[in-house]
Amino acid sequence: MWRVGEYYNTVKVCPAIAFGKWGPNDCKQEGQSMLKVGQKEIDAVTEVINNGTIFRYHKDSQCERFERRWAEYTNTKHVMLCSSGTAALTAALAGLEIGPGHEVVVPAHTYMATAIAVLSVGAIPIIVDVDESIMMDPDALEAAIGPKTKAVIPVHMWGSLCDMDRILDIAKRHNLLVVEDACQCVGGFYGDRAAGSLGDAGAYSFNFFKNMTCGEGGAVILRNDNERRRAQCMIDPCNFYWEGKEEDFKMFVNSGSRASEIQGAMLNAQFDRLPDLLSTLRAQKEKILEATTGIGLVPNPNNCPEGDCAVRLMYLFKTPEQAEQFAADVGGGILKNTGRHNFTDWEPILNRRGSHHPMLNAFDLPLNADCRTHYDPDMCSKSLDILSRTVMIGLNPDDSPEEVDKRIETICEAAKKL
Repeated sequence: MWRVGEYYNTVKVCPAIAFGKWGPNDCKQEGQSMLKVGQKEIDAVTEVINNGTIFRYHKDSQCERFERRWAEYTNTKHVMLCSSGTAALTAALAGLEIGPGHEVVVPAHTYMATAIAVLSVGAIPIIVDVDESIMMDPDALEAAIGPKTKAVIPVHMWGSLCDMDRILDIAKRHNLLVVEDACQCVGGFYGDRAAGSLGDAGAYSFNFFKNMTCGEGGAVILRNDNERRRAQCMIDPCNFYWEGKEEDFKMFVNSGSRASEIQGAMLNAQFDRLPDLLSTLRAQKEKILEATTGIGLVPNPNNCPEGDCAVRLMYLFKTPEQAEQFAADVGGGILKNTGRHNFTDWEPILNRRGSHHPMLNAFDLPLNADCRTHYDPDMCSKSLDILSRTVMIGLNPDDSPEEVDKRIETICEAAKKL
């Protein structure tokens, strides 16, 4: 499905895969560039293997180097690498001591991992609407707050950003913790602050589909030492064997989600690529949006255009039928049909199966008896309506100016048909 090499420095992803669908003819479509991997990454991984330093605990660790660099980039104190974005979210929640007896508000449109992380620490996810920006609706957040609500997870979806000013204000007034899910917004900024750094904790994903990747990986941001140690214990409960005990911290057991030096080496190479990649995508998106104004198309609202990762264009239509016609003409996708990003596709959660064993199922824990645990596929109808009318078009950082012009022409022709 992808090529990595000196001459093939762009990973191509079939749009059918990106939207969770698959058929025999789907990959005949033009590939969509999601990220870049090339000789720089090959050399970094080769050096790690040749040095025999694949395990992260050693002098000159690639993992530690990336953690320092990412902390500087995001202007934060504690960054810890782990195996995935899900692990990062779980470690963030545990670091903030969120657990049984707590409700955590999540949006109706996000990867199921956001809600999985909440259940993994024994808390209950409360699902609320998104607005036309496709981010959590601040009004829906405030309306959903109850006596058991402890935290909120705003998710920066598709490279764009939530309305963090309003969300942080609501959280402050209601004494809620804020865990930013920046798994799909790596390198994004809200004003002058990095996505993931505005709340009490932040989480990132570096899997195959992200604009910075090591195949699979994640990172968590936390603010103080005690939170950092709890998250560290979630990521690697055996780290004291390698780094020593901290006598004032009571260690606990978790399954662990430690990153390897191969991941760290790839991420350091990827980090070098990130500024130019984002600059290219932002210029491309701005050009397309400017060229497609005044022709009847309505871009979805953007809470921070200048800090957007610009990996996607999104247009909002009056009806689902218009959206479907436009999507077919431009090769885009309907957000309601992504196959995995809407709460209606979270089967285990809708069926209240929160663990492999019923005695560990957060939905059935005594401390959660007073939490709201009822879900209905017909809830969040506002979100489902917006998602059914939103078309998403992926951008490719390797497109030439001529290819960008051709894409503009295609969009304009599709708009005329409406």
